[in-house]
Amino acid sequence: MRDFFRSRWRGQVPLDRLFWRDMLLVGTILSIASSALALVLLGLKLPLWLVLVVHFLPVPYTIFLTVAVWRTAEKAGGFKAQLMMLGSALWLITTVVV
Repeated sequence: MRDFFRSRWRGQVPLDRLFWRDMLLVGTILSIASSALALVLLGLKLPLWLVLVVHFLPVPYTIFLTVAVWRTAEKAGGFKAQLMMLGSALWLITTVVV
């Protein structure tokens, strides 16, 4: 697990894999799952603080992935890397707000 985070932070993972698989696929699945679970907890009338904690649980991971994409894209350079930086910023906003 430690290697997973370290390799992404250092930009050792290909940008395409980091953006498409790690961020968009896995990150989105985690965000949807935590939101769905939060809605279930809300429906069960559990405390609001618990619902909010569950809903926002993936936010640190989301921020980490966004920063990792930016760091890796800066190393890669080019138009495609700039689009991925923009896409990661929009993805971060979308997953945190929704």
